[in-house]
Amino acid sequence: MGLEMESLAASIGVSVAVLRFLLCFVATIPVSFLWRIVPGRLPKHLYSALSGVLLSYLSFGFSSNLHFLVPMSLGYASMVLFRRHCGLITFVLGFGYLIGCHVYYMSGDAWKEGGIDATGALMVLTLKVISCAINYNDGLLKEEEGLSEAQKKNRLIKLPSLIEYIGYCLCCGSHFAGPVYEMKDYLEWTDGKGIWKHDEQNPPPSPYWATIRALLQAGFCMGLYLYLVPQFPLSRFIDPVYHDWPFWKRLGYQYMAGFTARWKYYFIWSISEASIIISGLGFSGWTKSSPPKPRWDRAKNVDILALEFVKSAVEIPLKWNIQVSTWLRHYVYERLVQKGKKPGFFQLLATQTVSAVWHGLYPGYIIFFVQSAVMIAGSRAIYRWQQAIPPSMAFLKRVLGFFNFAYTVLVLNYSCVGFMVLSLHETLASYGSVYYIGTIIPITLILLGSIIKPAPARSKARKDK
Repeated sequence: MGLEMESLAASIGVSVAVLRFLLCFVATIPVSFLWRIVPGRLPKHLYSALSGVLLSYLSFGFSSNLHFLVPMSLGYASMVLFRRHCGLITFVLGFGYLIGCHVYYMSGDAWKEGGIDATGALMVLTLKVISCAINYNDGLLKEEEGLSEAQKKNRLIKLPSLIEYIGYCLCCGSHFAGPVYEMKDYLEWTDGKGIWKHDEQNPPPSPYWATIRALLQAGFCMGLYLYLVPQFPLSRFIDPVYHDWPFWKRLGYQYMAGFTARWKYYFIWSISEASIIISGLGFSGWTKSSPPKPRWDRAKNVDILALEFVKSAVEIPLKWNIQVSTWLRHYVYERLVQKGKKPGFFQLLATQTVSAVWHGLYPGYIIFFVQSAVMIAGSRAIYRWQQAIPPSMAFLKRVLGFFNFAYTVLVLNYSCVGFMVLSLHETLASYGSVYYIGTIIPITLILLGSIIKPAPARSKARKDK
């Protein structure tokens, strides 16, 4: 069996550890399908928990479940013992343990060399544990205390049972690569309540076509990635040959390197999307079309075409790693905004810093997420100028719109090199090879935006007058 695994891994160009993970990851699809036929509420929770434990063991080994047990135990204990502060306690302890694992395992180096460990799954699990504790904390608040719509929807009045909690955390291997979802959604899905309450007049939607679409998408993404990756290796950024190329060729290589790397993530998220859809958890309601069609937004982690042709950097979090971006918005960004005030660059930078630490403590991650905060701020400046242009100057408005698109493509693919190569030396070598253009342009736009401020829009009453 070991020789067969080695030969199969060699044939597709991955390590045995990565192949084992991929097999278990794909197995989450049939495992999630079988959840549908498990009878009863308690058996479903048990199945969710045990299937997650088994898949983790087969993929990463016994130690993975011990690692997962730490933040899960800390989160549940804080909810039982310190409800009034359980959200903050779990956030600090959960991230603290994750950072410790990042430092100890330095998983980024292993991933670059073709290895894999349980740190990636621990990242997803940490977010789920923290959101559960924060929502239980929010259960103490009253709706009239200025709760956001997300807080009203997700808050937990009652402490989940231990088996509900474990089932939520490890459900059918969904912690491998996400998507992140809420405890309240998990409970309603398992109990057949809310949008999952079905009867003869309201039959459950069929998940099969959406699952097949996600699998076809996964196959295409992996095929394109395997075709492109040998042609655009990341090692080229420190190759003397690369630095001898003309400026535009180096800039084009950065674009293609980023474009190539994204298809790996598209593949992973397409598989996880198929898994969540076929279980039924991915269902998020019906469209308003006639006849209505089921929506599976809860399972969606990326909108590939929308991201590749994104019009503004501000839209990137809505198209890429969607569920984690939603988590960061609800549990970091919005909670840093003081009542009666609007969010600003501080909230954006703090949120991106949390995202960087969540990914790992490599310089490339830190630089990328700081860069992304600056990139978004620069894009907002362009957007404000664009919105201030009167309708009579429609051509100029379209020109600024195209400029925002080109700016986003340039700065995104420049910035994401740091995310891919991770080391400070390789990141700065890549950025320096194009004269830090992707850093200078956003900062220039931010400074210009503070000087050239668009005139405030006239009120509706003034317009009518």
